[in-house]
Order: sequence, then C-alpha cells, then structure tokens
Amino acid sequence: MTDTAQTQPPATVNKPLVGILFMCLASSFFPVMNGLAKLMSQSYTSEQVVWARTVSHLIFVLALFVPKSGWRILRTRRPGVQFLRSCMVITSTFLFFSAIKFVPIAQAASISFTAPLIVVILSGPILGEKVRASQIAAVLAGLAGVLIVIRPGADVFQWASLLIVGSASCYALYQILTRRVAGSDAPETSVVYSALVGSVLMSMVVPFAWKTPDSVVDIAMLGSLGILGGLGHYCLARAMTYAPANFLSPFQYWQMVGSVLVGYLMFGEVPDSYTWIGAAIIIAAGIYVGTRRH
Repeated sequence: MTDTAQTQPPATVNKPLVGILFMCLASSFFPVMNGLAKLMSQSYTSEQVVWARTVSHLIFVLALFVPKSGWRILRTRRPGVQFLRSCMVITSTFLFFSAIKFVPIAQAASISFTAPLIVVILSGPILGEKVRASQIAAVLAGLAGVLIVIRPGADVFQWASLLIVGSASCYALYQILTRRVAGSDAPETSVVYSALVGSVLMSMVVPFAWKTPDSVVDIAMLGSLGILGGLGHYCLARAMTYAPANFLSPFQYWQMVGSVLVGYLMFGEVPDSYTWIGAAIIIAAGIYVGTRRH
C-alpha cells in the first residue's frame, strides 16, 4: 500500500446511525475516565493527573496506529486547526479535572452538557451547517433538564462549577474544529493531535507538581486515563465523519447514564429525584433530535 493510500482520510458521508453509534461509544468511555480522574485527584495534583491522562493517551494511540500507518500519521492537511483542537481539549481537560475534586460526577456531567448548546450555536457560522428549529428546541429542552439536575442555588453552584462551564465551552470548540478537519485528516491523525500539544505543555509543568505514585495500582489507574480518553476521542473523531456536529452533539447526553453509575459505584453518590427527572428530559431531547433527523 502506498503512503498516499495509507494517509487518505475517509470522506465525510451521511450515515447518521453509524455516527450515533460512535458518539455513544465515546460517551461511555468518558464517565469511567472521569471517575478514575476524581479518584486519583484525591491523592495527586490536577497537573499530574492531567499529565498522566494526556501522555498516556498519546503513547497509547501512537502504539496503536504507528505500526500500521507509520509516522506519516502525523501528516496533517490542517496543522493550524489541529493545533487549536489540541489546545482546546487540554484546556477543557485541565478545567474539568480541577473542578471534579469538589463536584459529584453526575452533577459535573450535567453542567458540562452546556457544550451541545454551544456547538449548535457555533456550527452554523463556523461550519455552515443548517441548524433546524427542532434541533434548537431539543437542545434547549436538554439544557432545562440540566438546570433541574443542578438546581440554581444548590451546593453545586460554587467556583468549581464555573470551571466546568469553561471546560464545556472549550470542548464545544474542540468538537467544531474536529468537524472541520474530519474531511481533511484521518480520525487516527486527529486522535494523535488531540494529545500532542497537551503532552508537551503538561510535561513542562508537571515537574513542579510531581508526586511519586504510591503503588503500581495507582500507576495503572493513572495510565488508564489516557487509554479511555484515547478510545473516546477516536470514537468522537470517527463519529464526526458520518454526521454533522450539531446533529451528533445531543447524543453526548448518554454520558449522564454512565456518570450516575460511576458516581454511585465508585463514590456512593446517589442522585436524588431531581437528577433522575432532569436526566430523563436530557436523554429524551437527544433521542428526539436523532429520530427527527433520521
């Protein structure tokens, strides 16, 4: 196989159900990663946890893709956009991991669901995608569900919540930029660049916040952050090749289910009735958008 054939990106095609599948897979990996990050943040600094997540992500995807495609996987037709993508995702990760020490998993996920609304708003002017009234209505309904979960005035509204809002904004821009490179670069290339800039930046910072891991188990859990994140971002990049960003974004709401389970199993966090009602509205909004488009 020639170099050109190996680095040829897949054309963006209209296969919405396949896009939904990959988005739901991505949304299943992320809650587990967030739970482990919260657990590790109890013993290690945010800088070290983010560094472990980013560097292990980079090592994992390079080990996975380089044997097949070689170092040509680093070739990109949109270097500027890939650089911005990497900056957005490392900023989003750092803000989220810094906040998750203080906010329950399910509530943190709920606040982060402001990202789809930002994607819908920006996908029109940035990507030129058509935004339907039904999509806007469904995403707004999902946002109402988020407000039911977090209930303004409750304990979740603290400085850490603002960090998650900032994380969601950066993540929305990351998704928009992912869609922009989806027709130019292969998903494997996008996954590598998702961690490349962050790995370099955090490797410069982590020596000032380093703590030697207490056990082999801690090393394994810190390393697993990158594997889970790498798989999640690969599925996200693959999803964007099959359907528009504003169509796929509501399916991130599947993370709500995983976040509730992870919060309960790992930390004994039991969502109250408001959380369940809000989650039901959020999931229903995502399903509505998908069925209407299909």
